[in-house]
This record gives sequence, C-alpha cells and structure tokens, in this order.
Amino acid sequence: MSNTHNKLSAGSATLGRAGLRLLPAAALSIAALLGSVAAQAQSYSPSRSVVPAFTPGTSYIALNAGTADLSRPITAFGLFGGEQQGQAYGVAVGNYFAGTNYGVELGYADFGSVNRYGGSTKIDGITLSVLGRMPVGSNFNLLGKLGTTYGRTDVSTDTANSNLAGTERAFDWSYGIGGELVISPQWGLTLQYAEHFVKYPATGNERISSTTLGARFYY
Repeated sequence: MSNTHNKLSAGSATLGRAGLRLLPAAALSIAALLGSVAAQAQSYSPSRSVVPAFTPGTSYIALNAGTADLSRPITAFGLFGGEQQGQAYGVAVGNYFAGTNYGVELGYADFGSVNRYGGSTKIDGITLSVLGRMPVGSNFNLLGKLGTTYGRTDVSTDTANSNLAGTERAFDWSYGIGGELVISPQWGLTLQYAEHFVKYPATGNERISSTTLGARFYY
C-alpha cells in the first residue's frame, strides 16, 4: 500500500507540474478564442474596406431627414416646435477607427428656408466631425459628435430690410448628440439633435438647431 501511495503521489506531482506548464498555453488559446468571438460579434460585415487603414464593416453611409429651427435666436429643438422651421435633410459618410468607438464623418446638411424680412433665408453647409459612440446593450449606441460646419447663409429681403440681404460663407463650430438602434449587421436607425453656428449677412454668427431621423448602412 505504501509503494502504491508513493507512486500515486509521484504521478499526481508529475501531472501537476505538467498542468502548470500547460496553463500559459491554455490561457493563450482561450484568450485567442475569446478575442476571435468578440471580433466577430463586433464586426458589421465580413467584406473588406476599400481603405486599408480601416477595419472592415465600420464604414457607413447615412441619410437623415427632419426639421431645423431657424428662429433668431433659436426657440426650440428643431423637431419639437419653434417659430420658424425649415425642412432639414442630410447625407454623410463616416468611419470608426479600427478597434475603437471613435471616428470621423463628412457630410452635407440642408436646413431648409424660412420667410423673413419680406424675403427668404436659406441655410446649408458641409460638416466635418469627430465621432464617438457608447454601446448600451447589444443593439443600441449613444452617439456624439464635435466638429465644424462650413455654412452658407443666403438672405433675400424686401426694400425696407435691404441692409440685411446678402450671402455669407464661413467655418464655425457644430456639435450633436443622439442614439442609434442597430437592427441588423448592416443597418442602424438614428435620432440625432445638432447645433450649428452660421454667419448671417450684417449681423454676425448665430446658432441654428436640427432634429433628424436617419438610417445608416454599414459596409
């Protein structure tokens, strides 16, 4: 019995040492497997991006539509009331950098036009923003952006207000917040609120706001 016990003890010690030697390899294998699963879960599409520096599936095309508040100063949040509202729409392309929730977006936004000063005021612009997103659950993201808008403000008036007429173009700040519901690996629905600072002829810079519903197609 003593010899048998000694042999079992020696065997257990040998297996224990072998197990300790195998632990790093096993840990690396498990980590690699979990990393692969996580990468597949976060990937939007197996297709390759045309820009090698970006992770496949993180690029998107977005279309947005809603309303803009062109009151001076703004009196509401775009979609939710306001004294002077324009029909807003936009298109954008964006990309989240590899392995992060940060990226960039380039877009065009039309904030519509309103009747003012016996004529009309029309505003549109090119936007360039830094993006951020915060996943909340498996299919919802909080969104944020900060950047600049190259805005164009075109104002026509009646004779009595002719000193306010003209066209101005200028860069200024823009920012926005929102949410995204991911409904499939390639499609997401968004609700976003944004504010843009634009320059008016004769009166300087003022902000406008917009609230839009949109769709993103990821590739």
